[in-house]
Amino acid sequence: QVQLVESGGGLVQAGGSLRLSCVASGIVFSIQAMGWYRQAPGKQRELVATITRSGYENYADSVKGRFTISRDSATNTVYLQMNSLKPEDTAVYYCKYTLSTAAYWGQGTQVTVAS
Repeated sequence: QVQLVESGGGLVQAGGSLRLSCVASGIVFSIQAMGWYRQAPGKQRELVATITRSGYENYADSVKGRFTISRDSATNTVYLQMNSLKPEDTAVYYCKYTLSTAAYWGQGTQVTVAS
């Protein structure tokens, strides 16, 4: 069983920065991709950024140039560096690991950006 635990969320002023972390535990192997998604109140969950096993990064247009995804393969950890945060970035952020056999989600971490 794979468990994902996110951390690093919180309250920040507009223009500020936060760094989210997601660490996987359990039997983790053959990770195909890692990613961050977010869900704001009353909205559907949306992709924020993903990174594949080969290192290819993909970002939502709304965060390009402000957010950076990275990973530490040795510890099965994925990070999301968020700079120049805006109030519209307020949401619950979820990490997702896609393995060759299944996909797993974290429990989410709240990010609130005050104007």
